[in-house]
Amino acid sequence: MSRTMSKKHLLAGLAAAGVLGLGIAAPTVAFAEAPTPGAGSSAEQGTDRQQQKAARQGEFAEALAKELGVPTQKVTAALEKLREQRRADRPERPSAADRQAALKEGLAQAVEDGKLTQEQADAITKAAEAGVFPGPGGRGHHGGMGTPGK
Repeated sequence: MSRTMSKKHLLAGLAAAGVLGLGIAAPTVAFAEAPTPGAGSSAEQGTDRQQQKAARQGEFAEALAKELGVPTQKVTAALEKLREQRRADRPERPSAADRQAALKEGLAQAVEDGKLTQEQADAITKAAEAGVFPGPGGRGHHGGMGTPGK
């Protein structure tokens, strides 16, 4: 049984295809035109961020001091003391060599389990050594690589 497509159905189909195409193309174009987060020198960005953070912390200390009716220096000293205590309580981050060793161990296990080929594992290792995967604290990353095997 053959049905001919009516003009109404044809136009509806073309309209749907156009909306779908626009829905896919518009975000792609917007994303392509958006400035990259990594643009500019990372040293410049680090310095700017540190200056902005210090300025925010200073403003916070001043506002808190005003609210409490105490000198700003006293609030600043108390906040710094608390920051130092929190830093001391944090576990030490693994070194780059430790992270690299954990990556290689995880990749070796994946090859052994048949989840990766040795060539794929070698490519991942090479990419990590080239800085493609900056890891914890790297540009644009919030968190670590996780524990291999989990």
